[in-house]
Amino acid sequence: MPLSVVLITHNAAAQLADCLASVAFADEVLVVDSGSSDGTADIAARYGARVVQKEWMGFGPQKQFAVEQAAHDWVLCLDADERVSPELAASLVRALQAPVSPVYRMARRNRFLGRWLRHGEGYPDWSVRLFDRRQARWSDDAVHEKVLFSVTPGTLQGDLLHESAEDIGRYLEKQNRYTTLAAEELHRRGKRAGMAELTLSPLVRFIKFYVLRLGFLDGMPGLAHIAVGCMNSFMKYAKLVELQKAGRE
Repeated sequence: MPLSVVLITHNAAAQLADCLASVAFADEVLVVDSGSSDGTADIAARYGARVVQKEWMGFGPQKQFAVEQAAHDWVLCLDADERVSPELAASLVRALQAPVSPVYRMARRNRFLGRWLRHGEGYPDWSVRLFDRRQARWSDDAVHEKVLFSVTPGTLQGDLLHESAEDIGRYLEKQNRYTTLAAEELHRRGKRAGMAELTLSPLVRFIKFYVLRLGFLDGMPGLAHIAVGCMNSFMKYAKLVELQKAGRE
């Protein structure tokens, strides 16, 4: 089956080249860019990618737009700071030779504070990224988007490597934007939050990923990773409470 690799980008010049180099096996690479000013589009073109410019619509709609622009029905959706490992590439090629499902998931391995995480939220972080667009699509969520499908997904061998080059300050800035978008999405859907969500959501997240899924085995990076995750859970609901109060004024 011919394959299109699709990415959405904005000022991703520092990360894009390694990502594109890891998918040289694809029949097409499509980059949907939202007005980058750092040479992202030039790097994409240098690696043979087709570049389409599209104003930002939110993560889910932007990714679905990219899928719809692809030349082929089978698509692999990546972020610019991700790389396809050689083992995953080989597994992916084998799967496309004789698909057993129109949707495939893969393990994503996250690098945080210089360490590849092996437990907790950092791994295996199962992600559906390879699918036949005739039987699956991205959700309309502005943040925390997901692939929607109604079949049993296949599983690929090998890791999708999430190689973030950000320092902790930039990482926290990005998380702050994400929690704002998440709170706004919840508010739009009429969801509400109170003391239970503010207190229990971070606690449940900590127990689930740091204790039950052995995040503590990843040392200091594992602790920092779950600490940021718990903070995100709290901030998302705190911002939702703020939106609720603003709506009553």
